[in-house]
Amino acid sequence: MPNLKLFVAPNTCARVPTIALEEIGIPFETELVRTAANQQNSPEFLKLNPKGKVPTLLIDGVPLTENVAILSWLDAEFPDARLLPKTSDSYERFQQIADLSFFSATVHPTVTRVAMPLKFIEDKDLSFEIVRPVGITAMNKIMDMVEARLSGGPWWYGAEWSIVDGYLYWAWSRITGVGYPDDNYPKLRRHFALSNERPAVQRAMEREAVNVDILKAEGLYIAPR
Repeated sequence: MPNLKLFVAPNTCARVPTIALEEIGIPFETELVRTAANQQNSPEFLKLNPKGKVPTLLIDGVPLTENVAILSWLDAEFPDARLLPKTSDSYERFQQIADLSFFSATVHPTVTRVAMPLKFIEDKDLSFEIVRPVGITAMNKIMDMVEARLSGGPWWYGAEWSIVDGYLYWAWSRITGVGYPDDNYPKLRRHFALSNERPAVQRAMEREAVNVDILKAEGLYIAPR
């Protein structure tokens, strides 16, 4: 069994592979990256991931970056966990990669505009007056599509949970955590509630809560706003 260490930071998309590892149920370590102290750009971290990003997964000391790659590797390495629906059809397999890529390349940047507009404009007033509303407009289109998708069942693939649902759980949590209006999305609200009932999600959030407490004690926690 490989030795696994996942570099994480609270509220980031590192939550998604944390959920995946908890679903797999094997021992793994998480290491907190203090982004408010710019630790992600430290020489030590950049040796592991020159992109200066979390998540970064160390597999027997060798780094793997990017959620699509990390989640695909975990699914291939631990197939019994069923992180993605099993299929022998190559098209269906690549469609699953497309679904992960959709969350990584389309949903995630839009989440950032809604939840972290200061990343785009340093002026606080302008970021919240211009960037966030544009992000919300774009997110409405995305979440309308997701809401329609969930008509086929409680999860992204219908009756079967997958790590794509973990990605959706993170995205929905981030945007609603800063006030994104959810009145028009009853299926998404149900998805979030069902996700919170999963033991693996609960364990992942417990790990994250420990790191939040550490950052608060060090004066380095930046609350979502």
